[in-house]
Amino acid sequence: MNHLVKTFSQTGLLLLAINLNAYSQKKMVAASDIPVEKGVLEALASARKQNVSQITYTLAFTIPAQKETAIAASESVFFHLKDNKQPLQLDFKEKTDHLKKVVVNKKAVPIDHRNEHLVLPAAALRKGANEVQIEFTAGNLSLNRSDDYLYTLLVPERARTVFPVFDQPNLKASFKLSLTLPTAWQAVANGPLQDSVVAGASKTYHFAPSDTISTYLFSFAAGKFTKVTQQLNGRPMNLLHRETDQNKLRLSLGPIFQIHADALAFMQEYTQLPYPFRKFDFVAIPDFQYGGMEHVGAIDYKASSLFLDDGATQDQKLARANLISHETAHMWFGDLVTMQWFNDVWMKEVFANFMADKISQVAVANSNYDLKFVLDHYPAAYSVDRTTGANPIRQPLANLQDAGSLYGNIIYHKAPIMMRQLERLMGPEAFQQGLREYLMKYAHGNATWPDLIQILDARTPADLHAWNEVWVNEPGRPLFDYDLQTTGGKITQLVLKQQAEDGSNRIWPQLFEVLLVYPDAVKELTVNMSERQVRLPEAVGQPAPSFILFNSSGLGYGVFPIEKQMTAGLASLQNPVARASAYVNLYENMLNGRVVAPRQLLDAYRQLLTKEPEELNLKLLTGQMSELYWKFLLPQERLTLAPALEQELWQAMQQNAAPNSKKLLFKTYQSVALTKSAQDQLYQVWDKEQAPAGVKLTEDDYTALAQALAVRDYAAASPILDRQLTRIQNADRKKRLQFLMPALSPDVRVRDAFFASLKDEKNREKEAWVVTALGYLHHPLRAATSEKYLPESLALLEEIQLTGDIFFPYSWLQATFGSYQTSTAARTVRTFLQQHPTYNPKLRAKILQASDDLFRAEKLVQRPQG
Repeated sequence: MNHLVKTFSQTGLLLLAINLNAYSQKKMVAASDIPVEKGVLEALASARKQNVSQITYTLAFTIPAQKETAIAASESVFFHLKDNKQPLQLDFKEKTDHLKKVVVNKKAVPIDHRNEHLVLPAAALRKGANEVQIEFTAGNLSLNRSDDYLYTLLVPERARTVFPVFDQPNLKASFKLSLTLPTAWQAVANGPLQDSVVAGASKTYHFAPSDTISTYLFSFAAGKFTKVTQQLNGRPMNLLHRETDQNKLRLSLGPIFQIHADALAFMQEYTQLPYPFRKFDFVAIPDFQYGGMEHVGAIDYKASSLFLDDGATQDQKLARANLISHETAHMWFGDLVTMQWFNDVWMKEVFANFMADKISQVAVANSNYDLKFVLDHYPAAYSVDRTTGANPIRQPLANLQDAGSLYGNIIYHKAPIMMRQLERLMGPEAFQQGLREYLMKYAHGNATWPDLIQILDARTPADLHAWNEVWVNEPGRPLFDYDLQTTGGKITQLVLKQQAEDGSNRIWPQLFEVLLVYPDAVKELTVNMSERQVRLPEAVGQPAPSFILFNSSGLGYGVFPIEKQMTAGLASLQNPVARASAYVNLYENMLNGRVVAPRQLLDAYRQLLTKEPEELNLKLLTGQMSELYWKFLLPQERLTLAPALEQELWQAMQQNAAPNSKKLLFKTYQSVALTKSAQDQLYQVWDKEQAPAGVKLTEDDYTALAQALAVRDYAAASPILDRQLTRIQNADRKKRLQFLMPALSPDVRVRDAFFASLKDEKNREKEAWVVTALGYLHHPLRAATSEKYLPESLALLEEIQLTGDIFFPYSWLQATFGSYQTSTAARTVRTFLQQHPTYNPKLRAKILQASDDLFRAEKLVQRPQG
């Protein structure tokens, strides 16, 4: 019986969804007296959802010009209560001395602040309408203050670090905001600007009440920004930015606004729902922690992702389009319909990525949607799902303070693969109609994954419950194998088999293609892998192929088999998606120690440097080459190989006619350069600011080149960085290099002092800078002197989770452990985990994910005996 056919009725699944919701209601009803504990407990959130409604906030912040000066603030919280028998907790993760005065329903009450909560006494509350007025000093943790600008970033539960709030996604509210700022500053917020009033050396912006939104979406940015306004398709859009490079502005402003307009048009057509909010503005922030953040009416972006110059590669342009499309799609998926609880945070991210891929397909000229999908999602998803720390797409969450640990490559990259499989299983039209029904039904409210599954299940004969269990609720991936039998040059049998990589009994129902490759032709067959073992009757009678390429369309998920003879035939494959899938298959098998060893794969890729015509594939190929070179070759082996590899890369760069591909090859040459002659060559390029013929290098590229020479302790390294500092015109980029310089110092004592400085939370505020600095501190060329930092890096992890933003803990670990290959480094990780048996399980999983390459290198790198 087909594994995907429903094994119970539509009614059965409906009852399942009802029972899940009934269980949730039961938990809520039972939680009538919640203890005051740190974080935001799920039980507390359930109780408040049952009792509190009709919430509005009126907030006022007075922001001084000096970032060290405290921000005075006040707020009024209006809400309705069903029951006033119990005290009510507002969330405020700050010191008690930040609270100055609390008034409940016009009566002052004692300040009862404990375990990150402001507790309002039951006696002061009443059924129906309530008002709480609070005077306080705003918390700094999530205000991201720089010398002349600041911005909020409050996902997943960081609103409570700034002001007292009911900080949970299913208590949506409207926010009315006032900001008093230095007169030279500008500001943007969720709501439209009503007016601004100047008084002396300050001015006050009054914003109209925002749309009804979840607290993590509340946002404002203020500072010395330049404002640009354009109107497309009848919609005005405002951009605040700090970019000073006129070339970047000239080349980027048009595409930035146009891609937003195209993304809005696509989403409105696909969902059949107009843009659901009152305004659509965005802010470009230097070294923003993420690529972007989907604040309603005030999207934040990392400035370097938006502002590209004439040296930008195709991949950078596609990445910008994808980023803008992702954040725009969030307006419907995440902002209009929001998850009930952050265990379903992946829902908003999967649909943002899923829609972004579709938008880029139509919004970017000459884009290869299927190729971009493979390259964007598969390597990233596998990088976590192959590890012993792999997590499922949907994870339990008892306390919102741990929600940041749910984020990662599984929800951003495995989930879109899963969703594309689901769309293929249901059919695009039925899937689209289901999403439209979901958005219309839950618009301006909250929903769960079972709510969506219930809607989709009604539109397909497939058993989505069983399908969902293995794809969404469990981690991991399958390993595929095959049995090919031939007689007289003809196929008599082709059988595909799958088994779980972790040895369990699970199977992953999925559709994918296999390609029978011949010297002058190919034959593609579709596989419905609905069972553990599947025969392909369509293959019987076909000529015996030169080799078989599994997952040739790039839609399947797992470790697919490879044949050694495949590497020789890759260049003959005409479809760039098939080649990309082959590169991914080869690398995953290498990591698993199957068929091909690291040096063999590197040598095979060297032969393809002049044969891969597709820029995006060349980026994947050269990226994997760098990984193989630095992670899976011994230092002496690298030194021996370097002269030949450097020469091959330089020659391939000179032979390639495409400017972007030439630049990719130059960047790879820069990455692997070890010989003095190669470093001298790079220095001449940097010193004269004269790129190789046909290669366009920008200020950012020359800065990266100076840093590459510095980490190699090039003789002129220190003057290089000082001179590069004088070349940089933008103040924000200049500060970034100044921060990085101690991490690049040739003096180990300076590097030691820099690492020690990171123990202070204030020195970790610019997280993107810290991650880059760690990459240089732990570069393979510095491994001998940096390995001593590893134990303390692990010891700092819990604090980093509490003080950093959602991606920082994993980024900290990845930048720290990502390039080591020694048994002593691996032992450091194992010892730490053994000594902390009750360590936070989600952080433990992050450690295992980030150190997976280290453990594999320990096994794969062939070390001399003796």
